[in-house]
Amino acid sequence: MSLCLEYGYTSLNKKGEELCGDRVEYAKNGEYTTLVLADGLGSGVKANILATLTSKILCTMVSNDIAMEDCIETIIQSLPVCKVRQVAYATFSVVHINEQGEGYLFEFDNPPAIYIHDGKCTELAREKMVILDKTVYKSELKLSAGDYIVVMSDGVIHAGIGMLMNFGWQRKEVMEYFDKNVRPGMTASCVACLLAGACNDLYLDKPGDDTTVAAVRVREKLNVNVMVGPPVDKTKDDFYVERFLSGEGKKVVCGGTSSLIVARHLGKKVETSFDFPDKDVPPIGHIEGIDLTTEGVITLRKLLLLSEKYLSNTDLTPKTFKKQDGASLLAKVLFEEGTDITFFVGQSINAAHQGLPIDITMKLKLVESLTSNLKAMGKRVTVNYD
Repeated sequence: MSLCLEYGYTSLNKKGEELCGDRVEYAKNGEYTTLVLADGLGSGVKANILATLTSKILCTMVSNDIAMEDCIETIIQSLPVCKVRQVAYATFSVVHINEQGEGYLFEFDNPPAIYIHDGKCTELAREKMVILDKTVYKSELKLSAGDYIVVMSDGVIHAGIGMLMNFGWQRKEVMEYFDKNVRPGMTASCVACLLAGACNDLYLDKPGDDTTVAAVRVREKLNVNVMVGPPVDKTKDDFYVERFLSGEGKKVVCGGTSSLIVARHLGKKVETSFDFPDKDVPPIGHIEGIDLTTEGVITLRKLLLLSEKYLSNTDLTPKTFKKQDGASLLAKVLFEEGTDITFFVGQSINAAHQGLPIDITMKLKLVESLTSNLKAMGKRVTVNYD
């Protein structure tokens, strides 16, 4: 089984603050991915500076295999001291893990991480370490496919204090919420957004503290090949289609002309749906042997908007796609299911677009922007121009 890592986070700013006092940084170095969630003392600009420095220093040092003792010493020497409290302080959680799910977790004064295994929350064994008079907890990680590690700032367990709950949302309730609401196959971004959204509800949309949830998930790899537009050399249609169809994984075709070329190669017909689940997105088609067939430029334009919303760390819209229009179905395949995505982009000028404000440059720019956003989601993306 070929595995890989997926990560995502969502942040809520304290009511009235433009800057978040929490910060998430991640880095990939070889097989290992390092994710750091830091929570700066207080809120606003000062907290943001403390959290930013802490997360960047830790992420850089840990990803380069520098000992935690040295990392903490560097942080203590680097953070500016608060004039009011006379301390330089930021709490943190550090996940350092490879694609087989092996690694470790370090935690300092953040709420303990939650480990989700087989769809249920469980506790991690924690080893107490004292480094420069600071108590840090270390946990060995050995995750299986489908497991999650969820780290959070204390805004999570403060949610609802004096509002809907007397003493906030305790860890037990957070775990019960996950047990009821986490579904198999949910992305790391979806799980993080799920908990952050629940916290926002408990705060009645007025967070009393900066609140950040970050999740790391171990999952199986899934290749997705996407054909966008016909190739320039019509005599090589079959060659390009063969290449697009090669390998394991899902196959997606975007565009009417592309669909006809693929259907002809397969000896099948393109059957067009007459359902309009979304009036702004053209209907999808069906080709036997192809996982998804959609219209081209208009659908890709809507997909780009969905990708920008999905990437937003402050947008609380559920990071899952249940609608049946072409753009939502494409988003589900690319954002939720796929890990390794290959685009086959034909650069032929489509005769059907003559007289319309659509040209090859627009299509190429759309693919370029989508590629950038998919990479920001942690996907491995390859683009072939034909």
